[in-house]
Amino acid sequence: MYSRTRDITNDLGACLRVTVASHPSGALVTLERRDQQHRPSISLNLYGAELLLGFIMSARLAGPDMLPDEATDTPFSSRFHLDYQPTARVVVEQDESFPLVIDAPLWDRLYAELCLVTAHGRELARRAEMSLH
Repeated sequence: MYSRTRDITNDLGACLRVTVASHPSGALVTLERRDQQHRPSISLNLYGAELLLGFIMSARLAGPDMLPDEATDTPFSSRFHLDYQPTARVVVEQDESFPLVIDAPLWDRLYAELCLVTAHGRELARRAEMSLH
């Protein structure tokens, strides 16, 4: 079983752990805020990870303007929201769990990490598909 974990940190003490692992659907991407008391986390399938990737870039380009929410209706349903209170941040909500907040200083490194993660995820999905045949 494949698994890859990376921590994204900054000088302010933020720590966002990004993991991609094999899953029956192909790949499972998990994001966890390790620096926060409740350690909020989300799990995304490859579609959700790619949507978050695009949402982060859209948030960067939106500047101070609002951005419409995005949502997935998959086994790992998520809602992506751009918020400016108190500072720019992407908020990801799943079910009734604590929302995962991704502050703007983490966006660039998370974007780059998600590019790598989705490449690994596509390969894991390809392998899962081939093992079914």
